[in-house]
Amino acid sequence: MSESRNNQVILVTGAAKRIGCEIINVFHSRNFNVIIHYNKSAAEANRLYENLNEKRSKSAFLVQGDLNELISIKRIITLIDSIGRLDVLVNNASSFYPTMLETADESDWNDLINSNLKGPFFLSKKLAPFLKKSRGSIVNISDMHARQALKKHSIYSIAKAGNIAMTKSLALELAPKVRVNSVAPGAILWPAHEQDDKIKHNKILASIPIGRLGSESDIAETTFFLSNIATYVTGQTIAVDGGASNSLF
Repeated sequence: MSESRNNQVILVTGAAKRIGCEIINVFHSRNFNVIIHYNKSAAEANRLYENLNEKRSKSAFLVQGDLNELISIKRIITLIDSIGRLDVLVNNASSFYPTMLETADESDWNDLINSNLKGPFFLSKKLAPFLKKSRGSIVNISDMHARQALKKHSIYSIAKAGNIAMTKSLALELAPKVRVNSVAPGAILWPAHEQDDKIKHNKILASIPIGRLGSESDIAETTFFLSNIATYVTGQTIAVDGGASNSLF
């Protein structure tokens, strides 16, 4: 299949920074029109929006909202109605932080489950009619810790495991018109608070057969492959982790 997708439309949630931003850039470079969703990162989202529209006029759209709120999903639907189509949905928006078992509370549970599982599920449900019409695709951004739990991050690991189960379930529910797959990133970037932790860096790198961190581009290219090239693939999760998860299989 050609990598040029004139007039096709992708929505990426949590698209203002990091992986979401790179996914937007990769698809835009291949002639997709893009919908940039953000919640709190307004400055970054606006810069991306302006930059892409300078490159190609009226090719980028902006929508803000907390996906746990029905009004935000309605705002997205209204925008897509005005555009007239949706071909790819990437559920990327996510909360991530540690939750010690002794101190985790219901607010932590609700935030992490909602952002990583509830929000993507109901957004996928509401946007399914658009994707069926275009015979489109959903790509969920999961995590290697969906399969290999991360210590002190129990709720996050539970939520991402549910995200992979959701991928399988929606693939069955939406077939044959919509394919649903998932990307499970491994170590991509050092968190800001760990930038100088050389001992931890060396330990993590020693666990990765390829011997280096991945990049946002690795995730974005896999997302493009699943949504546009791999037309006989659905219900699958691809680990993009330099081989770190090999011991799990």
